[in-house]
Amino acid sequence: MVLTLEIVFIGIAVLFLISIIANKFSERLGVPALLIFLVVGMLAGSEGPGGIPFDDPAIAQVIGIIALVYILFSGGIDTRWEEIQPVLWPGIALSTIGVVLTAAFLGVFAVVVLGFSPLTGLLLGAVVSSTDAAAVFSVLRMARARLKGNLRPFLEFESGSNDPMAVLLTTGIIGLILTPGSSILDLVPTFVQQMAVGGLLGYALGQFIVYLLNRIKLESEGLYPVLTLSMVLLTYGLTTVLGGNGFIAVYIAGLVVSNSIVVHKKSLIRFHDGIAWLMQIVMFLALGLLVFPSELVSAFIPGLLAAIFLIFIARPVAVFLTLLPWKMPLNEKALVSWVGLRGAVPIILATYPLVAGVSGADAIFNIVFFIVIISALVHGTSIPSVARWLGLAAPLEEPGKLSREFDVDPDTQSELLEVVIPRDATAVGRQVVDLGLPRGALIILMQKGDDRFVPGGSTVIEAGDTLLLLTTDDLADAVRARLLTPKDEKETPQSTALTVQDCPEGMTVPAQEPPEEMTESLYEQESPEDTTGSDPSLPR
Repeated sequence: MVLTLEIVFIGIAVLFLISIIANKFSERLGVPALLIFLVVGMLAGSEGPGGIPFDDPAIAQVIGIIALVYILFSGGIDTRWEEIQPVLWPGIALSTIGVVLTAAFLGVFAVVVLGFSPLTGLLLGAVVSSTDAAAVFSVLRMARARLKGNLRPFLEFESGSNDPMAVLLTTGIIGLILTPGSSILDLVPTFVQQMAVGGLLGYALGQFIVYLLNRIKLESEGLYPVLTLSMVLLTYGLTTVLGGNGFIAVYIAGLVVSNSIVVHKKSLIRFHDGIAWLMQIVMFLALGLLVFPSELVSAFIPGLLAAIFLIFIARPVAVFLTLLPWKMPLNEKALVSWVGLRGAVPIILATYPLVAGVSGADAIFNIVFFIVIISALVHGTSIPSVARWLGLAAPLEEPGKLSREFDVDPDTQSELLEVVIPRDATAVGRQVVDLGLPRGALIILMQKGDDRFVPGGSTVIEAGDTLLLLTTDDLADAVRARLLTPKDEKETPQSTALTVQDCPEGMTVPAQEPPEEMTESLYEQESPEDTTGSDPSLPR
């Protein structure tokens, strides 16, 4: 068959479709998406049914760097500062000291057990020393892997900020191997420079992105995502040219944009989430194509031993030693130790020795690939179970049926709250005007059966109704209490409201002196002839 451009397009489309469909079932199977994408890439390679010839680590490295840049920016733009502020310093410690300790422990193991030379063993440790942002974001943002407290932002911040240290260690040790007589202490000033320049330029360019988005006033909304795409590449390239670390720069730039008032922010977050998924698929497919399964046989035993040591010894010891200054509960430290997902970053870093021509680079690449596969299988499938066993799993939330139709400006205090009324709730049988909702909580949409409408004051709440409320985070618990409290639980005097018949001028008032947040209802009593509770002018 002649390989035409159309055939190439068909092949790319089929690979993407297979990856997307496989990802749909990955959560049900408890398998991380990265593993699915890697396997698809291997099957499409020259030794698989696809038969696509690809053996260029330099191209794979370029693809991986571009993909990782956009994945990190997407992770930053979807992270709120208030989430990472409480875990900032332990996160920084784990992404620097923790990475160094992990690399050192695994390097010693590679020298003593696997028979590597000292520098080559340290190179192997450096390549797999960091957790992978794409893998961690993908796994922790699944519904089945919800975690309590600040654990998710802590782990995501660590994975998004520890790549610079791994890159520095990898490139530095390669330099030591290729330049005999140089000292490992030469890496210290280089690290300080890269982190300082990367952090400062990331913040400055993030502020510039915010300024540009708000001031440029483009004619088409569709150009704003294109503008951010170009700015992400500019941030990485300019920072790298000026001696900083481009990865940390784009992540910080994303954080700056996320925590600033920006036009079209919601659409930008959604756009970059889609770009991050596209980059994950492209990156893992390319890395999967680069692997030759026939060459993995010789790396099975050393890869398995290195993965076991990394998962059960190197990562936990590094985490516990690094977090000693912070009074973090033991079960939280244990979970942080377990969430050591390795993914695309170690494989990308494993291409550096290949491109540089380091002796034994092929063996390092194959061992790293085995470590990533085992980490994906062990960590990716067990995190929800381990979190439940440690008592750190947050309750699962039903996906919103109504809230997905609305957007709330992330820069405001408002949030959407969707609740389904159970049969035993005190709200059942009451009119909306009699619910006694706190001021600042407003029902903006209601679903009865298949009908959706805006309720009025006389609309009666029934079991199974779905309510979508616009409220604030500090009122969410009070709203849930008013709507979901079982009938057999005695209400406090403050939450008891008179019916509309007992109140002058049809207003709902508390039976006793109300607290500040529980004030008069936002709903007014409707005319007696209105029995549906909905505005007839609105679509049903």
